[in-house]
Amino acid sequence: MKKHVFSSWLGAFAVNHPWWILLLSLIFIGVSGVGVKGLEFTNNYRVFFGEDNPQLLAFDALQNTYSKSDNVMILVEPENADVFTRKNLQAIVELTQQGWQLPYSSRVDSISNFQHTIAQEDDLLVADLISQPLQMTDQQLQYVKQVALNEPLLKDRLVSKTGHVTGINVVMQLPGINPMEAMEVAAVVRQVVTDFKLKYPDLTLHLGGMVMMNNAFGEASLKDNATLIPLMYAIVLLVLILCLRSFSATFSVILLIVFSIIAALGLTIYAGIKLTPTSAMAPTIILTMAVADCVHLLVTFLHNMRLGQEKKRAMQESLRINFQPIVLTSVTTAIGFLSLNFSDVPPFRDLGNIVALGVLIALVLSVTLLPALMMLLPVRVKLKDELDNVPMKHLASFVIKKRKTLLLGNSLLALSLMSFIPLNEINDEFVKYFDKSIEFRRAADFLNDNLSGIYNVEFSIDTGSPGGISEPDFLAKIEQFKLWLEKQPEVVHVNSITDTFKRLNKNMHGDQSQWYKLPEERELAAQYLLLYEMSLPYGLDLNDQINIDKSGIRVIASLKNLSTRQMLDIEQRFHDWMDVNFSEYTINAASPVLMFSHIGQRNIIRMLIGSLAALVLISIILIAAFKSVKLGLISLIPNLIPAGMAFGIWGLVDGQVGLGLSVVTGMTIGIVVDDTVHFISKYRRARVEKGMSSDEAVRYAFSTVGVALWVTSLVLVSGFIVLSTSSFLMNSGMGLMTAITIAFALLMDFLFLPPILMTLDKKRS
Repeated sequence: MKKHVFSSWLGAFAVNHPWWILLLSLIFIGVSGVGVKGLEFTNNYRVFFGEDNPQLLAFDALQNTYSKSDNVMILVEPENADVFTRKNLQAIVELTQQGWQLPYSSRVDSISNFQHTIAQEDDLLVADLISQPLQMTDQQLQYVKQVALNEPLLKDRLVSKTGHVTGINVVMQLPGINPMEAMEVAAVVRQVVTDFKLKYPDLTLHLGGMVMMNNAFGEASLKDNATLIPLMYAIVLLVLILCLRSFSATFSVILLIVFSIIAALGLTIYAGIKLTPTSAMAPTIILTMAVADCVHLLVTFLHNMRLGQEKKRAMQESLRINFQPIVLTSVTTAIGFLSLNFSDVPPFRDLGNIVALGVLIALVLSVTLLPALMMLLPVRVKLKDELDNVPMKHLASFVIKKRKTLLLGNSLLALSLMSFIPLNEINDEFVKYFDKSIEFRRAADFLNDNLSGIYNVEFSIDTGSPGGISEPDFLAKIEQFKLWLEKQPEVVHVNSITDTFKRLNKNMHGDQSQWYKLPEERELAAQYLLLYEMSLPYGLDLNDQINIDKSGIRVIASLKNLSTRQMLDIEQRFHDWMDVNFSEYTINAASPVLMFSHIGQRNIIRMLIGSLAALVLISIILIAAFKSVKLGLISLIPNLIPAGMAFGIWGLVDGQVGLGLSVVTGMTIGIVVDDTVHFISKYRRARVEKGMSSDEAVRYAFSTVGVALWVTSLVLVSGFIVLSTSSFLMNSGMGLMTAITIAFALLMDFLFLPPILMTLDKKRS
């Protein structure tokens, strides 16, 4: 009774004081929207990890011990497939020099400035491998090629086995103050590449590395916002015009959507949230969510007016009928998105909070501002009896007539599709978060096919003793580890200081090949290292391989592009070997690919807990709203089944469940409840208020809410299908799976829920 009193009072206030409602709404939107001015976008891959993430902490510890690994890799592909010509080597020398001029550049490595060592009597000469290539003789060119293609620190890392591709690796020390640092670097690098192509048109340059990946996150989001949001607005506008057939109603809905997005973004920015490639999709999702409440309210309002009711009376009656289901659906949708707070990925938590806030703001505006706008704007309709919508009338008759067949058929369909769920496996490849329209993805694929790829694992191995890295036993074990790593099928290249020690030992013994082995005395190894370090130029020291007190070293294993499952498998092999062979040393293994691999697996578990919590809370709300435990629980059947059917379909067509798909169940639980709540609400109204039979109640529900359910589901499916075209595959996968789930939900609500309700009522009678 209180519910009806409040909705009646709200309806009366909204229709009788529209100017006050409009003024208060504009004040609220203005105050909250001011926060949008502080909008910041973060595009660093680190935003996907919380501050307490164990893999991130391990990676930071390693980065703080040695030099940073944020880099831009400039890949050079000569048209003649031969790096070692005078002209091509001159280009590499010039590009290496320009690398030092890039913003935040701290180190540049290439085949040209590789510190080559040779012995001259008792002296050790250290110099760039390539200098003044235009003046080199054929013999010198051949020597340089032979050295580069046989040097372990170069082959498969900075030059391909056949010498057809080479790379210039520029290490960046990004301050981390400006979130646009990666985009700033990318802009400068691209200008360098453009200018370089004019001088050397026979060279193709590809831009990879972690800085370019960070830039790709930002560019993917900007690209999506420039294309997806306008497209979604166009779809919503078209659907609203066709459905409502009223300019005033369509204009009011668009205005409400814009206000909801502005207010939600403004308030979350006040709270200190920054947009990321994932949370930047919040406006598109809020747009689709906000339409649902508006459509239900306006369809009933216009329906009442077409039946001859006066405008104020028609709106008050629409509010009375729709208030409870609108509140229920908005609250359950918000709960579904709030379940993303269980996620281990901060951008998903931000996405959930922004959308949940936007949905609740849209709820308030739907029952206040929307009625007020409809009172202020002219509304013209044609009078007619449209209680019996012809398509919905036929659908209702079909469902009533075939109730047993539909009940059995849909049960078998759902069970059949859900039987394929085990075909899914938790898997991800973070390089493939981007489609091939993104430059970084193309460069990463090229790097993987021709050199060592972007995937790697860094190992910090510490003796615990200053200068301990010169111990022969320690170096021998590191060499043993390196050789074992090279035998692993996933490993492409291993970067280890032991190769430098072997080269120095050979140099100091007259460059005799039989001395290409590790020094057998600690003092000798330490002297070699000191002599070598003193000869290195500024910026090319050994800080990227050795810590300050020379107690530990970094070994880097470069890998092929691997999936989450493959990455976790090889990581376990690494740890098993080190537990047996390195038990006396302190070991730390870390890298971005390890971070992404672990978070994908952990996020699935966290989101299962979140989805269960959302399900329990939504169940309690529905039981309380319907005042029936049985009805509340039965209403969950057509809401849980769609997600299971969607994952069954996914198991058949793809089977890879990554970060984006891990949050779908939690999101959709709240969304798909909407249609069920509206249908059951109208069904119960017909049974309780109008005293209709179960068959008649089904007809009434279809005729009063069927069109609105169809329209809102169409908008939701369209919205998430638009999201599925995102160039950021984490968003596109999430969008496609959500669209499939909502489509199945509509099917279940139209063809499965009514037979369940009629069967229950028949048994109860």
